[in-house]
Amino acid sequence: MEITKAQGVITKISSKSFEDTYNTLVEIITNNPNLKIIAQLDHQVNAGKVDLKLNPTRIILFGNPKLGTPLMQNAQIIGLDLPQKILVWQNDEGVVHVSYNDPEFLKVRYDITGNKEVLATVAKALNTITDKTIGL
Repeated sequence: MEITKAQGVITKISSKSFEDTYNTLVEIITNNPNLKIIAQLDHQVNAGKVDLKLNPTRIILFGNPKLGTPLMQNAQIIGLDLPQKILVWQNDEGVVHVSYNDPEFLKVRYDITGNKEVLATVAKALNTITDKTIGL
């Protein structure tokens, strides 16, 4: 099996600053009654705690058990990639990116059968959330 860089990851470029991008993402998820933020991690801060430098990099974990549970009932190992995660990161040139796992890739990775509607709902939600986050 050949694994390629960023296989199964969708990345979009933001038209906003890092802070505005991340804050918009948090606001969108917080204001959606179907979603719950599970955790937020600031990799840049964590790197600084061990005297290492890292460009701004934050990840937010969030989910909706009504969508995630049927996927785990189908293939429990998908719990490695659930709850959903969106990474906001800035490269060396100052370009802000938003990345997340492509649900279609997860379908193949975990051999998800059925749950076509659930996967379509998740894919549409992630696309909408990230489009709004980056300013589209």
